[in-house]
Order: sequence, then C-alpha cells, then structure tokens
Amino acid sequence: MSQIRKQHGDNVARWYVVHTYSGYEQAVARNLRQRIDTIPGMKELIFEVLVPSEERVEIKNGKRIEKSDTVFPGYVLVNMIVTDESWYTVRNTPRVTGFVGAGTTPVPLTEAEFLQLSNRITEEKKHTADMVPGEYVVILDGPFKDLEGQVVKVDPRASRITVNVDMFGRETPVELDFLQVKKK
Repeated sequence: MSQIRKQHGDNVARWYVVHTYSGYEQAVARNLRQRIDTIPGMKELIFEVLVPSEERVEIKNGKRIEKSDTVFPGYVLVNMIVTDESWYTVRNTPRVTGFVGAGTTPVPLTEAEFLQLSNRITEEKKHTADMVPGEYVVILDGPFKDLEGQVVKVDPRASRITVNVDMFGRETPVELDFLQVKKK
C-alpha cells in the first residue's frame, strides 16, 4: 500500500470511498486508471485506485485453488486530492454511482479507518475446505498417510480438520491441515 497521504501544493491527498455497481469493482478500477492516464493533469491529483480484496486458498477434492474475494462489494478506494476536475473524473467513470459522503461532498477515510482496512487486506491467505463432519477422507501426508478416517470437526479459521482414524481397533482423533486430506 502507498502512503496514507501525499502532499500536492497546499492540498493533501486522502483516501475516499467510491460507490460502484456491485460486481464491477475491477472494471471501475481499470476504467478509472485509464482515465487518469489519458486526461491531462489527473496523475497529479489521483494517485492510486484500490479494490480491497482478500486472497484465499480453497481445497476442493484435495486440490488447492487460489481465489480472490472482494472485501467490500460495490466499493473502490481512491487516493486523491479533491478538486472539481478530479471529482468530475471519478464521478463520471462508467459504473460509478458516487462518492460515500454527505450530498455531493466526499468524506475522506480517517487514518485509523484506512489502517484498519489495510491490515485486513494484508492478512494471510485464508483456507477453506469443501468437507463437512461425517464425510470420509484419505490422509495424504504425515505419519498417518494413506489412512482413511471420518471428519469430526472442521475449523476454517485455523485451516484445520479433525479426523477419527481407526488405530489398533480404536477410533483416535487426529488434527490435520486442510492440505493433508482429500475426500474419499
């Protein structure tokens, strides 16, 4: 992420939230970046366009699939100095419905709000699994490799799964990472 503020003469660039049609955040960001490049003087007023998204790793049938989810559907962050020209450029970008704020006056994010957003965006990738308790899985890795077991508990926050494995005639719970198992 770039700096929270950038100096430009007497003005200070701040982060503003722009409301868009839901599902068009990437298109709006792409269009706005193109407008910044082609409209004279905009590079000195609009510095960065950001679509807050989280990367996650999903486990499907034992295969690792990386996906990106928009954190705030329908919103794009713009680091800019608000002038009539920059406001008009952003506001008239296709699929932008307006700035978040009172009336036609955009309200910038506070430093605390921006830091909270940037911390959320830069968190580690999240893992999800398509397994539920009661299903049978095969262990792919570790000391229990090739053993079969029944899923007892799924903890997506810790990316862990608890599986009951039959060892020496007794059911024994084993805690594993999502990447260590696949559906039977």
